[in-house]
Amino acid sequence: MHISFGYIRVSTKDQNLDRQVQALKNYVTDEKYIYSDKASGKDMERDGFQNMLKAIRSGDTLYIKSLDRLGRNKVQIKEYLEYFKKNGINVKILDMPTTMQEHPEGQEWILEMVNSILIEVYTTLAQHERENILIRQKEGIAAARSKGKHLGRPVMELPKEWSKYYKQWKSGEIKAVEFMKVVNMKKATFYKKVKEYEGSRVRNKNAI
Repeated sequence: MHISFGYIRVSTKDQNLDRQVQALKNYVTDEKYIYSDKASGKDMERDGFQNMLKAIRSGDTLYIKSLDRLGRNKVQIKEYLEYFKKNGINVKILDMPTTMQEHPEGQEWILEMVNSILIEVYTTLAQHERENILIRQKEGIAAARSKGKHLGRPVMELPKEWSKYYKQWKSGEIKAVEFMKVVNMKKATFYKKVKEYEGSRVRNKNAI
């Protein structure tokens, strides 16, 4: 018995997969055959995708909502599409209606040609858009930094009496664990802040 699989993906853990599940569930043999990932499209070594590859067989069908759910890298996407074709796996892309059509007997080559052209155009556009996004991100970061803006997570301010406890720790009056406790920091955060504090002291000293 041939099985209809589904593959869905979002780029981050905060995003929801429900919309893609709803789109695919009427096409797959069972929802248990929908494999998913919450990961970037630039990497094809995703757990859900790789597990799906292990399960799918010749004669089976793979449904995806859109081609960019496979990934953003044009070369890798085309390699996997060739892999599916070579291994007798049908790929149906909901956002590309021609791939959803049945092949008229004797005219399979026509749909295959049309789909190949569409996939070439789509993957090229997707990769260009990805590259443009990265360029805009870099430009935005550079512009923000030139204005002195901090990017990323908010910087944790040091407790008011940090300098006092730092001196006591350095002089051996208190141990590191005691210092961590009074400033309410975990070990990794504590040593990170110590490094930043000591670095800022050196910079300030050199600036005098």
